[in-house]
Amino acid sequence: MDDNEISRLFELADLIFAVGRQIRPPQDHAAEMCTPVESAVMRFIDRHPGTSARAAAQATLLRSSNFSRVLRGLEDKGLVRRDLDPLDARCVRLYPTAQAHENLQRLRQAWSQTLAGIVDEPETIDLVNTTLRRIENALAARRPSGDTNDRS
Repeated sequence: MDDNEISRLFELADLIFAVGRQIRPPQDHAAEMCTPVESAVMRFIDRHPGTSARAAAQATLLRSSNFSRVLRGLEDKGLVRRDLDPLDARCVRLYPTAQAHENLQRLRQAWSQTLAGIVDEPETIDLVNTTLRRIENALAARRPSGDTNDRS
């Protein structure tokens, strides 16, 4: 990799980080506030309803003990429910609650309003979304399986 490519890739990572810091949760007191780690867990559970705790912990890079603590907090907030796996009673499946869906709708509205008017061309928005999704998927695929180093 030459210095020019290193500089461009660094700028991309730096901008992703900076933009992420600018996008805040809504200040709506009706929505249950989550920490960034809780938000990552909720994002995974919302996109993979019925997931196992192990799969969610691995996907969010949390050790099982830390994941258990985060999961208890989300349950206390009424955002996640655990159901016994119908095929294996030793396992539980995780599902977002109705309150979690309501919070997600508030977040969807707030973030859409935050970004409204910054990029108006649908093609550009689609290209950025596709590119960021590709980056996310490629980074996840590069992780060694079972990599649950705590990043909280």
